[in-house]
Amino acid sequence: MSRPVALVTGVGRPQGIGAGIARALAREGWDLALSRWQPADDAIFGADAARGLEAVIADARNAGARIVDIPVDLQRTDAAASLFDAAHAELGTVSGLVLSHAWDVESGILDTTVEEFDRHVAVNARASWLLIRQFAQQADAGGAIVALTSDHTTGNLPYGASKGALDRIVISAARELAPQGISANVLNPGPIDTGWMTDEVRATLTGMQPGGRLGAPADVAEVVAFLVSPRGRWVTGQLLSADGGFSISI
Repeated sequence: MSRPVALVTGVGRPQGIGAGIARALAREGWDLALSRWQPADDAIFGADAARGLEAVIADARNAGARIVDIPVDLQRTDAAASLFDAAHAELGTVSGLVLSHAWDVESGILDTTVEEFDRHVAVNARASWLLIRQFAQQADAGGAIVALTSDHTTGNLPYGASKGALDRIVISAARELAPQGISANVLNPGPIDTGWMTDEVRATLTGMQPGGRLGAPADVAEVVAFLVSPRGRWVTGQLLSADGGFSISI
């Protein structure tokens, strides 16, 4: 029996949300095209950002998944087409699209440069639109789109603005692509401890969680796995908070 195929972006670090999603989808029976751009991860997280990623791919393969690892710079306007071409050549038609990539360099109203604003929009919003368009053009049997978003805006203008654009793009896709049998949702996971937090930030955010713990990539991955599965397709056009209650405590 053939497995469905999902394309997951932003799988460049073993402790990242994208890696958690890849593991979960492999266990759920998906084959996976995994996208990453190591220079971007290295620029944000350091030169060892990808250390241990091989174990994530090995875990997915051990769960029965066929895997294709596709490095691509999502600033390129031809990136979406090249990703889907590579995924289709190796795995076949893609029926699940998970957008977990992001460019995120903090700056505010007064110190954001035009170049940085444009880069955030290119990666977080424009690339997502192009990926959704490419997905829809080849998903002749329907499918599901899930995009990861964030409320972080103050002091982080280009990231927040580009994520706001992403939200509108995905919700528009839910309406426009529904006749093709495609669902589309935006998921806000709240603060997830993927290695970026200092001890002080971790303690503060933990104190704001009603359940007394921070979310982990595996928590997000379980929600994504449901939304892209056939049993989750009735949910569409939504901006969902799956954040352990963080959004009700602020």
